[in-house]
Amino acid sequence: MATIPRCGCSTNPSPEYYAFWQEPHMCTLTTLRPDGTPHVVPVGVTYDLEAGLARVITRKSSAKVTNISTAQSARVAVCQVYWGRWATMEGIALVRTDPELIADAVARYGERYGGTPAPGPERAVIEIELDRAIGQVSTT
Repeated sequence: MATIPRCGCSTNPSPEYYAFWQEPHMCTLTTLRPDGTPHVVPVGVTYDLEAGLARVITRKSSAKVTNISTAQSARVAVCQVYWGRWATMEGIALVRTDPELIADAVARYGERYGGTPAPGPERAVIEIELDRAIGQVSTT
């Protein structure tokens, strides 16, 4: 299992862990509702190793955006599973609406998943500043 400490999170994951996050698997994003219960939804996630960020493109009106926007400190988790391999990354999420950040996130999504989502005026990006990662990504 890989653990990413708060400081230096962009340099600590193993090459296998990072490679697993480049494969085009669907993921889940877990946010917390105001009553503290988990809200888990399927999403596409991109992992920016150099910046120590995970990104999710979404709509401004989505429940996940509402959950993040209303929290004082929005701790979230993204997870992906493929047979016996799995990886979870955690961190603090912020909702971004800057057009340049959205365009960058959409391009990264296209690189990972091989397509570009339909444009929409409601688009936002959830940026997750990663500080913890666990998983089992070895194929042996």
